[in-house]
Amino acid sequence: MSTPQQPPAQSTTEPGPLRRQIESASRPALEALAKLPVWLPFLVLLLLLIGGGFLGGPAGWVLVGVALLFILWLFYLSWPRLSGVERLMRSAVLLLFLVVAIVQLVPRG
Repeated sequence: MSTPQQPPAQSTTEPGPLRRQIESASRPALEALAKLPVWLPFLVLLLLLIGGGFLGGPAGWVLVGVALLFILWLFYLSWPRLSGVERLMRSAVLLLFLVVAIVQLVPRG
């Protein structure tokens, strides 16, 4: 017989002033995102990444960079609530966007 799983332990440390300031400044944007259909932000990110990959050059880098900054912002805000596996998976997505952005910066032979 298995034992019931315990919920992950919550951090008992208080967030620092920088995190509180960023969370406070991000609240209006997060509330606006919450009103959108769930699939829309994903679709926009996918289009930015694909468009950046096909365009190449500075325009492609900008598109992928915007997607990278958006993912990084959400990753930072969600970090305290994520489990280890969730952190790993989101880090992998962030790394993918970073690699594509770097490829866009390197001139093609």
